[in-house]
Amino acid sequence: MSQTPTDWADFFGDDDPTIAYNRLWFFLMRAHRNLHPKIAKPLKAEGISDPIWFEILLNVEKAGAQGHPMAALEKELYVPQYALSRHISRLEKAGFIRRTYLSDGRRKQILFVTEEGLGMHARIWPIYVQAIQAEFAHRFTTDEAYELEHMMIKILPQDESE
Repeated sequence: MSQTPTDWADFFGDDDPTIAYNRLWFFLMRAHRNLHPKIAKPLKAEGISDPIWFEILLNVEKAGAQGHPMAALEKELYVPQYALSRHISRLEKAGFIRRTYLSDGRRKQILFVTEEGLGMHARIWPIYVQAIQAEFAHRFTTDEAYELEHMMIKILPQDESE
């Protein structure tokens, strides 16, 4: 019979060393919920509805004239297909991205940056970096930021099969 947690300590207490992983998860989620709106707000004023748009625009523009397969973008950005599709639809509506459907039996989508979207990532970068710096520079030294970055990389899949 499994034991049901009945006390806060059962979830986050120090008796079980594996509780650290639970704490890590909840603090990562709380940090995201706290920081995301603060960093997103100045971008919204520039017509970028979500910070992920910066990464999408950057990757699609870097792909050049041949475009960027949407399936590859899912893997590069760790965004599930349904969420990426929603962002792409909104980027299309904003006039920054266009997509082409290839009929190769799998309904492949290739993304292209539009004339309006061209260079958008470069135009919003100063605003984005200012928002990032405003939230992190006073919390961490440069060395601490690099250390945390290196630890966070461990969370990402290390190979394509994960």
